[in-house]
Amino acid sequence: MHRSLSAIAHVSLYGDKMYIVLMAGGIGTRFWPRSRASLPKQMLNIFGERSMLQMTYDRIKELTSTDKILVITSSELKDSVSKQLPEIPKKNIIAEPFGRNTAPCIGLAGAIIQSREKNNEIMIVLPSDHLIKDVEKFRNTLITAAKYIPERDCLITIGIKPAYPETGYGYIQKYSEIASTFNRSIYKVKTFAEKPNLETAKRFLESGDFLWNSGMFIWSVKSIMDEFDEHQPELAEGLSFLKEKVDTPQMDEAIYDVYSKTKSISIDYGIMEAAKNVCVIEADFGWNDVGSWEAVYNISEKDSKGNAVQAPEKVLLNAKNNYIFSSKKLVAAVDVEDLVVVETDDALLICRKEESQKVKDVVDNLRRKKFDKYL
Repeated sequence: MHRSLSAIAHVSLYGDKMYIVLMAGGIGTRFWPRSRASLPKQMLNIFGERSMLQMTYDRIKELTSTDKILVITSSELKDSVSKQLPEIPKKNIIAEPFGRNTAPCIGLAGAIIQSREKNNEIMIVLPSDHLIKDVEKFRNTLITAAKYIPERDCLITIGIKPAYPETGYGYIQKYSEIASTFNRSIYKVKTFAEKPNLETAKRFLESGDFLWNSGMFIWSVKSIMDEFDEHQPELAEGLSFLKEKVDTPQMDEAIYDVYSKTKSISIDYGIMEAAKNVCVIEADFGWNDVGSWEAVYNISEKDSKGNAVQAPEKVLLNAKNNYIFSSKKLVAAVDVEDLVVVETDDALLICRKEESQKVKDVVDNLRRKKFDKYL
């Protein structure tokens, strides 16, 4: 595959000083029964032949060299990640011993970069399980943000211009535009808002001040690690200890020690809501965090009756607006509508499309009943 001219320019400008961190440790409970502990959402090929993780890598691989791409994942998934992304050096696939949410994950990545680099690198942090339609616009957004970091050393998050009053996303309230480059505006952040109810989401949309929180970040490594020192001092102390062990035989043991003493906290709660120098770059590149089977249905190609079906063979009689997945079996659907039906070798999910967020409750129920073979 030939790189575009803009991508080549990106590499020449930033490839020598830009790290990209892919967070790939989630368990993806909303995508049961396809998603399991050993094969969570980011490892699945929900759209096409490439997994969500591989699609994420494909989007960013032209922006920096492979030795500056880190993947933070779980110990259970480390080997699978290595198989899916053989281009990434094994030392850059880092296993967390257990999940502690996004703040420790990002702090771990920052500590590794600081241990390896003398310079103040730019650091881009991305979830590994999102869908993005306009890849070139996405890349240009990252580069625009990266170019701005040396000018004004702030923590930049990417806010998505909302298309409708979504209740499944967090929001970022913007104010005071501080830069406009390449048709992209950068604003100061006034506040972060949790997932709202429908009426609140409508007010957010009508105000024009709120953006969807994408969970993507761009900053200098020094800036984010300084924020850990100020707002998460106990974790920062552990990360300082960890920096001395990076790329040594004691590295895994040191990570375990730090994580065993660290509370679970998101980067939004732990850092972004407390920091003073937070900015948001407004973007619109066809983003979707694909948080449920209903979201998969919304994105998928559909027939004339609104059905999205992935199956070897199908017979649909008066079936409307359904999402159906079966990897091996013929599917027959008669007089049903607005359903999600997902079949695997050992499990079958049937639910109303609009209730597909509750699939995580099924997983919680299986866990309580110790039906571990289905997890």
